[in-house]
Amino acid sequence: MRAALVGYSSSEEEEEEQEGGRRGGGAQGPPPASAGRPRLPVPAGLPGDPEPEEAVSDDSSRHGGRVRGFPHERGNWATHVYLPYRVQEEFLELLELLVSHARTYVSSLAAMEEFHLSLSQCVVLRYHWIDPFVRSLKERLASFDRFFCVADQVKVYTNQNKTRTFIGLEVSAGHFQLLELVSEVDRVLEEFDLPTFYKDPLFHISLAWCVGDLSGRLEGQCLRELQDIVDGFEDSALLLRIQWEQIHCKSGNKYFSFPLR
Repeated sequence: MRAALVGYSSSEEEEEEQEGGRRGGGAQGPPPASAGRPRLPVPAGLPGDPEPEEAVSDDSSRHGGRVRGFPHERGNWATHVYLPYRVQEEFLELLELLVSHARTYVSSLAAMEEFHLSLSQCVVLRYHWIDPFVRSLKERLASFDRFFCVADQVKVYTNQNKTRTFIGLEVSAGHFQLLELVSEVDRVLEEFDLPTFYKDPLFHISLAWCVGDLSGRLEGQCLRELQDIVDGFEDSALLLRIQWEQIHCKSGNKYFSFPLR
């Protein structure tokens, strides 16, 4: 099975923020801007603009070989909407088993330090768009209740330009609620003429990553063995049944939280 192509961004501060794609097929690019809708005017370089994202180096050697998904420009804020996953000790034990075993196939694999399930690609917001963007998100997400999903299927993914490979746990139950959330997030993105999420997203929580397209080494026998580890892990059915309680939006160095009811 070919690796799923997912829209992961590749810079240090955009680590593993764009997800989706289609397994066994080409990556889907962002949709065109809505026809007939004028793009919001963006004032640039106004006096007093904050500068939390000063020019940064795109030298990939400083970021573990990662390559920025889009060029850094002053005033552009990488923005991502996602469900944060607060891990339990048992999950970290399972993660250690999986990563240790996968490293017998790819020694350069590194475990993720934070875990989430994406509801958007990583998009670019101008600083002056952040507040109205967040207000719109808050309005559209206010009516959603907490819900459960199950993420128990081990899969291998690559980002769109195949500069990185990931191992993740894909959702096997709970797609309907996730798609409902994505639909509302997409509407907000459309208001700002930003790329919406993928048509057929592969909802998952990434566990580990490495530089380059090494999916061929991880699929097949390795993937089957990793799934056996998950299936045989004590109480894995309960552990990987996840209740989502809030949605987060990260824009540059700003974080916003939207509690589910």
